[in-house]
Amino acid sequence: MTHAGSDAVSYARHHGGKTAAESGDRIVWVKLSLAFLPLATPVSDAKVLTGRQKPLTEVAIIFAELQTRDGFTGVGFSYSKRAGGQGIYAHACELADALLGEDPNDISKIYTKLLWAGASVGRSGMAVQAISPFDIALWDMKARRAGLPLAKLFGAHRDSVQCYNTSGGFLHTPLDQVLKNVAISRDNGIGGIKIKVGQPDTAEDLRRLSAVRQALGDDFPLMVDANQQWDRETAIRMGRKMEAFNLVWIEEPLDAYDVEGHAALASALDTPIATGEMLTSFREHEQLILGHASDVVQPDAPRVGGITPFLQIMDLAARHGRKLAPHFAMEIHLHLAAAYPIEPWLEHFEWLNPLFNEQLELRDGRMWISDRPGLGFSLSEQARKWTVLTSETGQRP
Repeated sequence: MTHAGSDAVSYARHHGGKTAAESGDRIVWVKLSLAFLPLATPVSDAKVLTGRQKPLTEVAIIFAELQTRDGFTGVGFSYSKRAGGQGIYAHACELADALLGEDPNDISKIYTKLLWAGASVGRSGMAVQAISPFDIALWDMKARRAGLPLAKLFGAHRDSVQCYNTSGGFLHTPLDQVLKNVAISRDNGIGGIKIKVGQPDTAEDLRRLSAVRQALGDDFPLMVDANQQWDRETAIRMGRKMEAFNLVWIEEPLDAYDVEGHAALASALDTPIATGEMLTSFREHEQLILGHASDVVQPDAPRVGGITPFLQIMDLAARHGRKLAPHFAMEIHLHLAAAYPIEPWLEHFEWLNPLFNEQLELRDGRMWISDRPGLGFSLSEQARKWTVLTSETGQRP
């Protein structure tokens, strides 16, 4: 008796064809770059005001550029704030050789291979953040190869995603400037506003929130983000006081790994609870979702290891009826949010705009998918100028 695999080979050769393994394209060149994107103004959230972190002055970006024997290309990136950029880049350099010779269409296989290549440093955190730029670049390449925007490759539920702004409401920004930023965002077509809370003076949080709500009106979508700086008692007290502000959600009220506390808070409050941006693996998000710890899940593709694990998180979250609001990196998350079955939110940060030659379109409160294939971006000259380290492996065809 012949095996199915040998039957397929015999059939292909008898008819003058090749098997997929014989005819498949191969990755022949990998380039990694580490760039530091400077921020015009040092940024502070509650973690700074509570003394746990320093103001954010730059974002480390780790780019991966891939090319195949047949000339197809893909670009992906990961990032880190305040610390870890050098480490992510170094580990990515260790993994790069493992991509050479692989069929770029076998993304899950490659992901597993890279995960095992770095298994001694774990399956979360920096270990998977170093895989992210490769995984995202492979998905970008796959969609480019198909001539489709990435959202269409997944099977989009919509051509645009409702979009809210975060960058105008940080705690280092005086309230009068926050109010000006809110007005500018609305004029530019934003669909929602998020402001930071969680500072030691809770009365000041409420004062700023009240002023923003008054400026926006009662029904314009408004969110708050405490960046993990409340304990359980403060979170429930503040959550009850904030019920009157008709918020879309309260974000990261507690430590990111306090599943039990978030579940109790979500049960006690009418205002939805959102969290998950700091988690760095599918398994961590699984605990959050199965533990009923949030109403809105907020995965971050570069942080969880790329698009491959993000799709697993999406599937689990959808099966349990959770809303989706991916963290940061709107250039990637627009495509993923567009493919989510339940109406999601997209976070608007203009910080990464200088890195790319192309820009996203915001209008009518939503971010729109372009007709460009893949992610729809190419690296700018400015991104090259901010690059401090590069590494190449393989040969460009």
